[in-house]
Amino acid sequence: MKGIAVLGATGTIGVNTLDVIRRHVEQYRVVALTANTQVDRLLEQCIEFQPEFAVMVDENAASVLDQKIKQHGLDTKVLQGAKSLETVVALDAVDSVMAAIVGAAGLDSSLAAARAGKRILLANKESLVMSGKLFMDEVQKHNAELLPIDSEHNAIFQCMPSNYAKGLDDIGVKQILLTGSGGPFRELPLEQFSQVTPEQAIAHPNWEMGKKISVDSATMMNKGLELIEACWLFNTSSERVKIVLHPQSIIHSMVEYVDGSILAQMGQPDMRTPIAHALAWPERIASGVNSLDLINMGHLEFTEPDMRRYPCLLLAKEAMLQSGTATAILNAANEVAVQAFLDRELNFTDIAKTVEYTLEQITVEPALSIDTVTKTDARARQVAQEFIQAQQFNTIRLKNS
Repeated sequence: MKGIAVLGATGTIGVNTLDVIRRHVEQYRVVALTANTQVDRLLEQCIEFQPEFAVMVDENAASVLDQKIKQHGLDTKVLQGAKSLETVVALDAVDSVMAAIVGAAGLDSSLAAARAGKRILLANKESLVMSGKLFMDEVQKHNAELLPIDSEHNAIFQCMPSNYAKGLDDIGVKQILLTGSGGPFRELPLEQFSQVTPEQAIAHPNWEMGKKISVDSATMMNKGLELIEACWLFNTSSERVKIVLHPQSIIHSMVEYVDGSILAQMGQPDMRTPIAHALAWPERIASGVNSLDLINMGHLEFTEPDMRRYPCLLLAKEAMLQSGTATAILNAANEVAVQAFLDRELNFTDIAKTVEYTLEQITVEPALSIDTVTKTDARARQVAQEFIQAQQFNTIRLKNS
């Protein structure tokens, strides 16, 4: 049996991962489950899967979970704090790590999994967005395996030859076609963007996702982050990754070869497919996803994204071209801005403005160490927060004038 640690077990990816494991308990054993603050959901998962360890990053939540674990007579040991994430991924009993913590908070534990030589099922794209070459170097140095969980990158992985690390030119690949639905506002008139509410932004038409990634999908920053991730995963430049809008979310991405062939991976918009693929690779296991009904599927649309509608996508492309710490700045500013939007402290259209301002204010440096990346991340968050506070002050002043 393969031992699995699920980081971010109470989130959408974590829940879907456990659903796949539930179908194959004879093959996989849950060694560790982790969460931030959701005590009751993690408790339910511990009761069902009986992990050796449960980690709550929030110390107060860890104390509550520990009491409840004992009340239920479970043998699960409760650990607390972010450092405990790094402890459980390095356990000898852990073969694979589902890295599904959202945002920059998942970087250290993903790196720890790489340094421990584990199979990393990477759903935390920010690890590569922030630290790119540094992360890939750790994977190679410690003979870890890196398998992408994002539906798009998993699709590309399935359409690539196994030696893709050599670079696209050496394997006959012309370009990567990275698909995206365009989010809930693909056809919304531009003049209405400033009135978009958090409730509208998190209502994705095709996918069931967490709030942050749903907002990123609405701004298409998510696709920008995925472009950056694709460059590092598949050893290519941003010029070789083309973004294609595909509203139906049936084709999850494509790879075009120099001989004119285009290979596409198709399936239902359900994250259990890439999760099952990465868990079992190179084997295949049932995921619980319904078959795609090709006869009644209807037509498939493909268009180019309008950069006036998706300025965040353009900012991500520019950051990747700058390289260095630019992508860490981009990611940090976006995380702060999205949270402010969800907290109703910022307009939807100001998310891109916050990111752009932050990129302009901070000097981009070579990303030579994780320390440089984390310091840049902290500085970018500070600058972004200052910009948001200034926006709030100006709004109040206009209302009172």
